[in-house]
Amino acid sequence: MSLHLTKKTHACVRLSKDGRTVVIDPGTFSEQDAAVGADVILVTHEHLDHFNEDRLRAGLEANPAAELWTLRSVAEKISAAFPGRVHTVGHGDTFEAAGFDIQVHGELHAVIHPDIPRITNVGFLIDGSVFHPGDALTVPDHAVDTLMLPVMAPWNKISEVIDYVREVKPRRAIDVHDALLTDLARPIYDSQIGSLGGADHVRLTPGDTTRL
Repeated sequence: MSLHLTKKTHACVRLSKDGRTVVIDPGTFSEQDAAVGADVILVTHEHLDHFNEDRLRAGLEANPAAELWTLRSVAEKISAAFPGRVHTVGHGDTFEAAGFDIQVHGELHAVIHPDIPRITNVGFLIDGSVFHPGDALTVPDHAVDTLMLPVMAPWNKISEVIDYVREVKPRRAIDVHDALLTDLARPIYDSQIGSLGGADHVRLTPGDTTRL
């Protein structure tokens, strides 16, 4: 069965199939109930726009069978409250959760500034098809059908975003990490990424769902 993707605000997305749901990066910029209804929650790193403890707690409390996979810095903040349900992962790990096959790719957050220490960041490849890199331009050693594209961030510029699409070579790229991108600038990004990236470029409004 095909995946359905629902865009949430900023970096958060929901992927669903067969009545089961994965939520990635329900952070502070995302809706308060972004993780509610999830069977699997994935968090790429500890920055507040990707990790919000209250949103994780809401998702894990709403579904007693839901579990969280993330890196150590996030797991340490919440694992005591949900024993046995919070799992630490790193680059190269693979696991199955709620019928989804998940691979972990990447190790470090992109450079924001040389004076700012880099933190750990992992990306998640879902069912060998959809890749969410978090805050990094990680190129997985696996073909990607749908790339969740961090389109606007303090650590990137549009030439890097375009070259990232070219390097990953997905069939389509869907914008995430876009809360900082103003409506005035969106047509410029849409035009340049769409014409130069070499993949179908899709921008969804939070709440929109598309079949992958």
